[in-house]
Amino acid sequence: MDGAASSAPIAGSAKAAICLGRMTSAASRYHPAMHSNLLSLLLLLSAAVGAVALARRFKLPSMLAYLAIGIALGPYGLARLTESAEVESFAEFGIVFLMFSIGLEFSLKRLQAMHTLVFGLGSAQLALTALGTGLVTVLGYGQEWKSGIAVGLAVAMSSTAIVARMLSERFDLHSRSGRQTMGVLLFQDLAVAPCLILLPALAASGDDLLRSLAVAAAQTVVVLALLIWAGQKLLGRILHSAAQYKSSELLMLTTLWIVVGLSFLTARSGLSLALGAFIGGMLISETAYRHHVEADIRPFRDILLGLFFVTIGMMLDIGYVIANAHKLVLAVALLIGGKAAVMLLITRVAKTPLVASLRTAAQLAQAGEFGLVLIQLAHQLHLISVSAFQITLSAMLLSMFIAPFLIARAAQLSGDMGRGDWSHKATVIHNIAVHSLDLGQHVVICGYGRTGQRIAEFLGIENIPFIALDVDPQRIAEARTQGINVVFGNADRPEVLQAAGIARARAVVVSYPDAHSAERVVHIVRGTRPEIPIVVRTADDRDVARLKSAGATEVIPEVLESSLLIAAETLVQAGIPMKRAILHVRAARADRYASLRDFYAPTKK
Repeated sequence: MDGAASSAPIAGSAKAAICLGRMTSAASRYHPAMHSNLLSLLLLLSAAVGAVALARRFKLPSMLAYLAIGIALGPYGLARLTESAEVESFAEFGIVFLMFSIGLEFSLKRLQAMHTLVFGLGSAQLALTALGTGLVTVLGYGQEWKSGIAVGLAVAMSSTAIVARMLSERFDLHSRSGRQTMGVLLFQDLAVAPCLILLPALAASGDDLLRSLAVAAAQTVVVLALLIWAGQKLLGRILHSAAQYKSSELLMLTTLWIVVGLSFLTARSGLSLALGAFIGGMLISETAYRHHVEADIRPFRDILLGLFFVTIGMMLDIGYVIANAHKLVLAVALLIGGKAAVMLLITRVAKTPLVASLRTAAQLAQAGEFGLVLIQLAHQLHLISVSAFQITLSAMLLSMFIAPFLIARAAQLSGDMGRGDWSHKATVIHNIAVHSLDLGQHVVICGYGRTGQRIAEFLGIENIPFIALDVDPQRIAEARTQGINVVFGNADRPEVLQAAGIARARAVVVSYPDAHSAERVVHIVRGTRPEIPIVVRTADDRDVARLKSAGATEVIPEVLESSLLIAAETLVQAGIPMKRAILHVRAARADRYASLRDFYAPTKK
């Protein structure tokens, strides 16, 4: 018995050793491939970190960095990255999440408010650009008419990612040119779904084309009607049920389930994955969970979309581009010049001032991310030849690289000091002056976010007049319905501050966290009123010294105030008397805030 008992552990150990040996042997067999995959992943991540950081340094869209990575490391570059079914699948989900995000932005109210710009300028731009590009493709490059339609629709799209970001950073979204540009971009976003249906129908044989288009249209109407009808009844309830558990993880999983599920249904119905995602986003945008869902989905969208742009860059044949450089230069000139000319013509017919027309034309004179989707789909469906695909893709990519510089240059040449056309600036200045005309010894609040609203509330309690400047139309409209003196205006413009009555004001408060813009406001105010008190809010202590040297009377870092309150509460919970904890807070504030030192200094007994 003892021998048998002692032999059992030995036998077990032997079996374990054999299993471990097999696992080790298996691991050694797969090690080279795994090592190669990890090396490729490390190279991709390293390139992404460096390229995106460089793009941010020069204030360029991250999309351009991903495209550059694909071009440099792809099979036509250094050949360090190769295409695979897995990579293409993940990249396709990047488009799915992008379309879902566009759906979240789609609002019937927004569409109704901008219907003239969206369906007027937008439809005209898409139709004329697609028609002109199609004719050039057929007559100039000798392609078939189907290729002309596919290339025309792809080139007609402009980049929402590039343009919207630049307009937002330049506070130009609500100028006349900005509104026109965003109206056209919104129409293009809506037109992507029909284009995704049209291209597969065009790929059918000539005899079956009309029947394919009819079947696709009928199938689309039925599927969309069913999904929208069912989604309106179910999605809100599903999200509400998930939210009741108060778990961000569950809500995110539910959102992913909705996106993938609707994409699967549309794909099984013969439509595209992206179309189902767009419908899901559109339906969720009508629920109370829109903003939470958008925040949760953004990391998936950004990473997968970045991978998509890497795969697009990998398709670019550098050798072919160099060998056909003369054709490419002509194609880029035709793309940028043609799109700009079409937009200039349309806006001038709509009686837009020349300056605003030029800016709108420059803002839309490039290809877009959805155009890359369409041209890739057309290539997969064999609607265009390899040579036409390479020339078109190269021209589209180059136009996107040029776009940020073209938009900035157009703004500079237009003499746009107010980051909007002159008529828009004059209207804004007049409106601000009207609302500040009767004010004197008032406070100018720059930014009407949560901090600005609290400041306005305290000023109102003390009957101190004020005027608040903000660039969010919805926030302004809500404040105006409550009778609060808030007007549209970019506070880092001298003419805006003059119109707000800075010469008659008793103080200025900069309540938004953008330190660069706040520093500019301080410089402008100090140049006009050297003696006026200026209180500036900042996110943390890093910008305090710079803002102080610019002329701020006092700089309030949010991180300091929150840390003081947390520290005081911690002392109280640890058994320290409340009065003693408050004394620590008062001492810290007295040391930090010069103007309030006498008030916060501990009283002597």
